[in-house]
Amino acid sequence: MTSSPGHVVRPVDDPHDRSSSPGTEGAPLLQARGVTLQYKTRQHLVTAAYRVSFDVYPGDRFILLGPSGCGKSSLLKSVGGHLPPVEGSFTLAGSPVLRPGPDRMMVFQEFDQLFAWKTVIQNVAFPLVTSGRCSTREANDRALLYLSKVKLTKFKDSYPHMLSGGMKQRVAIARAMAMEPAILLMDEPFAALDALTRRRMQDELLELWDNTNFTVLFVTHSIEEAILIGSRILLLSPHPGRVRAELNCDHFEHTDQGGDAFITLQRRIHTMLFDESQAGGPDA
Repeated sequence: MTSSPGHVVRPVDDPHDRSSSPGTEGAPLLQARGVTLQYKTRQHLVTAAYRVSFDVYPGDRFILLGPSGCGKSSLLKSVGGHLPPVEGSFTLAGSPVLRPGPDRMMVFQEFDQLFAWKTVIQNVAFPLVTSGRCSTREANDRALLYLSKVKLTKFKDSYPHMLSGGMKQRVAIARAMAMEPAILLMDEPFAALDALTRRRMQDELLELWDNTNFTVLFVTHSIEEAILIGSRILLLSPHPGRVRAELNCDHFEHTDQGGDAFITLQRRIHTMLFDESQAGGPDA
């Protein structure tokens, strides 16, 4: 299988490919068209991603998957309006992405993304008030609603130092979702958690998605996590990131991880990411 830079390949013989599924009908919410991203270090001009194109549809759990340094986080930052493309463009709901905005909320992997001097409910309510979207009372009511969705209502008056790492991430997710963005941007949000907490957070994210059907663009370098969380997966080559393939995968649960279907898909993704003879190489 070969792919040209910036062209999406859908492996039609893949049993997990559902490229004609109802979830990809209608107009895309987010469109990337030939996006090239660069940033400067002290010594070099680094090309993080090269002519990347993809579509994210409403309700997608869209995964950017690839090895470290392939430009996944840079693409997420660019969607967030923090890193302008040097080539190509992003559009959200038909409008060009030119700057940060409340229609795109980010959740990072670091535990210290909460204000240490504010309680849980104050952390969630803060962007609602400062953005002018809600009065203080309305913000607190909405904060409570989303804290209930992540099962943290009884910790609303706690401070971040009183919470576990997983609980802090759930607060960060509640804060982002309370803004009711068009798309939730998640940059390896569970990478710093221990294995058991990470597994629980993956399940809770899917449960939250079942209840609200929000749109999420999720970055990970874990093939297992991509299969478990994603409805669609974009595979990126090693640096600089180029599109290797796009897969529509069935919903797998943790109980499926040892099964033949899960292992087959996992191995195939690994081959497409790292086997140059199969993936076509970065210059194909």
